[in-house]
Amino acid sequence: MVTFIATLQVAAGREKEFEKLQIELSEIAHREEQDLLVYDVIRHKEKPRTYVVYARFRDQAAFEFHQQADFHQRLVPPILACVEGAMDLQFYDWKG
Repeated sequence: MVTFIATLQVAAGREKEFEKLQIELSEIAHREEQDLLVYDVIRHKEKPRTYVVYARFRDQAAFEFHQQADFHQRLVPPILACVEGAMDLQFYDWKG
């Protein structure tokens, strides 16, 4: 299994655009990727410009498929354009 957590700080005034794009990415990924188990986007309660993306894929091939999907290639550049600074991307081993 491939699991990642990405923490992103969104630029002031870009929150709604970021959320719209992330929701679209999540919805399409869940609909089109049979080996995607979870793709959630959450916002910090006390730091409203801080978001976390949590994703879990059945295996490395599923993760690579996600990375190469047309909708991923289309949506990720404008998502990253909303981000201030570097994304903190961490990979984890699933223990479930």
